[in-house]
Amino acid sequence: MSLRVAVAAPFAQNGTRQLRENEFVVALSLDRDWFSPDQSKRLVDVATEQGLIERDGDDLAIAFDPATVTIPEEFVPDEDLLRERSAFERVLDALVAEGLEKHEAVGGINSLQQELAITIEAAAVVYARRQGLDVSELAPVARGAILESAPASGADNGD
Repeated sequence: MSLRVAVAAPFAQNGTRQLRENEFVVALSLDRDWFSPDQSKRLVDVATEQGLIERDGDDLAIAFDPATVTIPEEFVPDEDLLRERSAFERVLDALVAEGLEKHEAVGGINSLQQELAITIEAAAVVYARRQGLDVSELAPVARGAILESAPASGADNGD
């Protein structure tokens, strides 16, 4: 996944699992010329939200081993990494990263959504679990989506 590659690059470049935020920003914006400084800061937010980086004040700690990520020499991350991704998109990315074909995963998730009459986020989490993929960090997001879409129980419906 290109987000993991972009996040791992500054840590791998510095041979560490912890960096100051400004070191991370400099590595992405000046050293690699991948993003502007503001975009690099946005990447920190996205990576933190997705559990790839842990923030402690001005310090950033990578939540996975950067040595497990290959950074191709010609790699340039897409700016789409900077936007917030839904739980569905995140689960779909994880499924594709595990080797499932994207169209098959989308079809399976859509079928499950119709069959169970649940949100797309919840269907994606259930589908991933059935495929043996641990997406437990996204289960609360999917649960929240179900609760938001459910009608209020006990409401007076005019009968």
